[in-house]
Amino acid sequence: MPGLLLAILFTLPLLVTVFAGVTSDFITFITEPSAVAALKLSAVTTLCTLIITLVLGTPLAYYISTHQFKARWLVETVVDLPIVLPPAVAGLALLMTFGRRGALGPFFAQLGLSLPFTTAAVVIAQVFVSAPFFVRAARIGFSSIDAHLAECAISEGANAWQLFAQIMLPLARRSLITGIILTGTRALGEFGATILFAGNLEGVSQTVPLAIYIGIERNSSSALALAVVLIALSGLLMAGLRRLEGHSP
Repeated sequence: MPGLLLAILFTLPLLVTVFAGVTSDFITFITEPSAVAALKLSAVTTLCTLIITLVLGTPLAYYISTHQFKARWLVETVVDLPIVLPPAVAGLALLMTFGRRGALGPFFAQLGLSLPFTTAAVVIAQVFVSAPFFVRAARIGFSSIDAHLAECAISEGANAWQLFAQIMLPLARRSLITGIILTGTRALGEFGATILFAGNLEGVSQTVPLAIYIGIERNSSSALALAVVLIALSGLLMAGLRRLEGHSP
């Protein structure tokens, strides 16, 4: 079958990488100080990205899906655009906006802040490229809810917050969880925007993908060990997503 060739293309490189990375010295390489620092930083920044995305992305998705306004198509396009932007363009856009000489650079300088090449820059880059996945999934979830349910709740005396928290959120939970998984996976693997905007400073902005990039030149065994960890984490997250979709009504 022709499709089998594509399936092999997807599977074989991952199997080869895992086989090469899981050696007798895997534990040694994965517990190196630089590897541990990268793993911790990726965990912290990804968690921060998920929290920011949930807090800011949920109301945005809810508003877009439940309100009709003239610029809705434009808002949806702008929100979705980072999904298809080349990572280098995303990083350059962030640098031109928040860099020391960027559009908002002087403003942050007056506050004594400098965002580029910091851990905060890593989080901003991750939010920029990954949050649209959550907003898109949440928007679909909210839009799929029967509008008559909202009308009935309002007629029964529910206020806007009760409608959102007690009816809309529970009914859209599967879509929200899907968005969280996709956002977390994308943030965990973010590379291009991060290296341009946040740099590659160990313990500050060197996440696992950046550590792999450096490790290819310095220590390929360490890079392979980190790659195995990312493959395993991404695989578990995607398996959870498939299971969630399999139980969808």
